[in-house]
Amino acid sequence: MSIANLRNGLATNLATISGLRTSVDIPENPSPPIAIIALETVSYDEAFQRGMTIYRFTITLLASRASERRAQAKLDEYTSDEGASSVKSAIESDKSLGGSAYDVRVTEMSNYGTVSLGEVMYLAADYAVTVYAD
Repeated sequence: MSIANLRNGLATNLATISGLRTSVDIPENPSPPIAIIALETVSYDEAFQRGMTIYRFTITLLASRASERRAQAKLDEYTSDEGASSVKSAIESDKSLGGSAYDVRVTEMSNYGTVSLGEVMYLAADYAVTVYAD
């Protein structure tokens, strides 16, 4: 399985959230709201005869600059487990990631708070995503 196909599948699913940008690379100058998709770990040979590989991604969502009045409300909408802006619902909307995976699950949200990129503080959260594929 191509890691690029998995990243693109995750980006496609996230693009179902109106107004949310996605990036499969770490952008130099992000323009929020943006979801940045990063591969964390790969576990090989999880089934007989190389039948399954488990890919773990972290999706960092920069909701807005931390100084914006509605920053926390925006991030709360993305973190909800349901609704039009839910990261979990969007990622799991096509469990096959366009035919590239057996299953995808959002298992956790962490690091809800501010993050500094360059000279700018953003309100952000990390989402742990597990993808099961060949």
